[in-house]
Amino acid sequence: MRHAFWAATAVMAVASGAQAQTRADAPMLAIKADPADARVLVTLPPPDAQGIAGRFIHVAALRSGLGSAEIALDRGQVGPEQIVAFRRYGKKVAVTFENTRFRATGDAGTERGARESFAFSIAAMLDIVSTGADGSLTVDLSPFLTRDILNIADTLNGSGSGADLAIGGRAGKGFKLAGDLSAVDLGSIKAFPDNVEIDAVQTYTSDTPGREVSSIAPEPRQASFVVHHSFVRLPPPGFAPRRLDIRSGAFGTSYYDYGSPLGSPVLQQLANRFRLEKVDPTAPRSRVKKPIVFYIDPAAPEPIRTALMEGVNYWRDAFEAAGLIDAFRAEILPPGADPMDVRYNMVNWSNRLTRGWSYGGGITDPRTGEIIKGNVVIGALRVRQDMVIFEGLVGTAGNDSGGGQDPVKASLDRIRQLGAHEVGHALGFAHNFAASTQDRASVMDYPGPRVKVTDGALDLSDAYAPGIGAWDRFAVDWLYGATDDAGGIARAAAAQGLRYATDTDGRSADAPNPYGSMWDDGGDPLAHLAHQLEVRRIALSRFGPQVLRAGEPLSDLRRKFVPVWLFHRYAVDAAGKLIGGIDTRYALAGDGGPVPTPVAAATQLAAIDALVGTLSAETLTVPAGLVLPLSSATNVTGDPQYNQEVLRTAAGPAFDPLVAADVAAQVPLDSLLAPARLARLVEQHRREPSLPGIESVLGRLDARVLTPGSDPVARRIAWRAAMTMAATARDPATSPEVAAALGDRLSRLAARSGKGDAWSRHLAGVLGDEERLKAELAKRQAKPTIPPGMPIESEWFGSE
Repeated sequence: MRHAFWAATAVMAVASGAQAQTRADAPMLAIKADPADARVLVTLPPPDAQGIAGRFIHVAALRSGLGSAEIALDRGQVGPEQIVAFRRYGKKVAVTFENTRFRATGDAGTERGARESFAFSIAAMLDIVSTGADGSLTVDLSPFLTRDILNIADTLNGSGSGADLAIGGRAGKGFKLAGDLSAVDLGSIKAFPDNVEIDAVQTYTSDTPGREVSSIAPEPRQASFVVHHSFVRLPPPGFAPRRLDIRSGAFGTSYYDYGSPLGSPVLQQLANRFRLEKVDPTAPRSRVKKPIVFYIDPAAPEPIRTALMEGVNYWRDAFEAAGLIDAFRAEILPPGADPMDVRYNMVNWSNRLTRGWSYGGGITDPRTGEIIKGNVVIGALRVRQDMVIFEGLVGTAGNDSGGGQDPVKASLDRIRQLGAHEVGHALGFAHNFAASTQDRASVMDYPGPRVKVTDGALDLSDAYAPGIGAWDRFAVDWLYGATDDAGGIARAAAAQGLRYATDTDGRSADAPNPYGSMWDDGGDPLAHLAHQLEVRRIALSRFGPQVLRAGEPLSDLRRKFVPVWLFHRYAVDAAGKLIGGIDTRYALAGDGGPVPTPVAAATQLAAIDALVGTLSAETLTVPAGLVLPLSSATNVTGDPQYNQEVLRTAAGPAFDPLVAADVAAQVPLDSLLAPARLARLVEQHRREPSLPGIESVLGRLDARVLTPGSDPVARRIAWRAAMTMAATARDPATSPEVAAALGDRLSRLAARSGKGDAWSRHLAGVLGDEERLKAELAKRQAKPTIPPGMPIESEWFGSE
């Protein structure tokens, strides 16, 4: 339904690049500061017949952040967009968030019925300061601008959508907005023909701020933020929404249409995409009326800034291939430009105390899926963590050499890929974790570095692929090309053999899709695991002070040791997905796609053998020559950047090789004994006895791991395997059939261990006494702490 204000104000689309033309006429809204009374006075058009005095897209963002990877309040972070309507109620004007998620196409009665069936939200009630002769209304917008619109208080308290941490008291308690320490920044007001930009400073207070805020804020009990507000003119008619197709690799805007015909779904999904129009719509190749331009935040230092720009520009080739000439480019943000201004698609650089996720998204018209501003946030420490990894692998002698032993070059190649990846999200593209199985077919995968072995040495020269891949060209053609024939394009992609597996298949290590893994490389997960283990062996054989830069503390060996020691962790996850794996595709009824099929029995058994093989004492014994160097003393006790990267120890300040074995054992055990995987094994064997069942896993663990002999490393691995089996049996997610099989195997282990030496009798005593076993599983270190692998996008070493 079109309202009077739409016709009055929908003159041109919101600019999405600095090159967008600006109009010489009046700004979108008449707005001025009133310093005497600390007010922001906005003059709204006369209300229409429904009392609406203007509709806009509103979004809030953080100009300044907390600087925490744990509490996601990042510089440049954008909140949810809303359709905001100013509606008059007597002497007040309500700032109303309309509910666009529930609709009904049809006649006026049908539309009204849906609108009135679901709640809307009044965000503020504003006093009318004056009324113009033409009926226009002047209101004070300040009460709306200073409210906690981004849910900062709950996030600081660990209960907001961005803060998933009640972890060890890190989150605060009792944070609330302090009105007497908050105000609108009247000097920040900027009004343009299609958008208005305003800042407000907001302070949140608590007497119990928690460890994370206390480690960052200068006065932890008073944490302040600059919150930015954008009011955006509704885009004009002419944008053609495109239905989301699950085969396309695109993101979507979802809504429920209660006016859809019977037999049609109520849930509707529209692909998110920029408005990109050819100058000549009939030409196979044409320039576009307004290119998509992304700007790189100058806060990123050189040479990272230029590398980001080069990586983002990878997308130019995909648009050119789709017949869209000069449709995309990346530039450095020019001096004086405001990165919060909705006219600029941004790649923001966010510094945090510890490393964390990068992410891409932006501002979208919730009615149509049209992207108005692309917005990316890249964490500054990720490229530095890459340097830690690569220096641990090949040493520091080749730094800045430009060769295959150069961690600097490999890290910059990674930041190029990361810039392209996150801007891909901002363009409307989802992850494709299958691309790594097809010779790096997309920047929308999470790529592990390709570390080659050349003449016995490790080689980083091909760590990351330059440019976009075949899947990216397909995705751009579907989302931005001239045709919306999703079926035809999908069939063409299938004909090329292109695969697509997104977060539902790739995010969890126990998912069944063997093509949907993160941080892997190559089409054969077992060959990849063998290669990664060989890289790890070589790196460990050469690990020592040569991985440190001149003047770097010897204690930093512990930090660089972890990513080498666990270098195979994601290859383990990828190989694990073969066990109980199902080759499945995103398909539509009648599209002729292949039906889901189980992974071949021989491949599943080979994967079980490979993962059990990673639990050998030979693989998990730290080389003797490293134990003392890794015990080098440190007097840095309060540095979270160091502390979260090293292995916890049971040996005081000294390095503990048994803890290293314990941690590395937990990685394949988590995969082999995942409740969902074991349940699939039970079911697939019931359905098809030729496929492996749960005993194929438990029998191999029993034969090769649970009878360790006298070697302390082997015994630690066996203990960890038994405790993981016991914990899995008691996991609420474990099926009764799986719990029974695990319980029986542990009972037999306890019976035979009770006849052995002191270690074996102790194991038998714990397994045979339910109360002792519960106490063991309840210990703080019942399961070893595995240093984070993801974010380096929570990324390869550790929330894209």
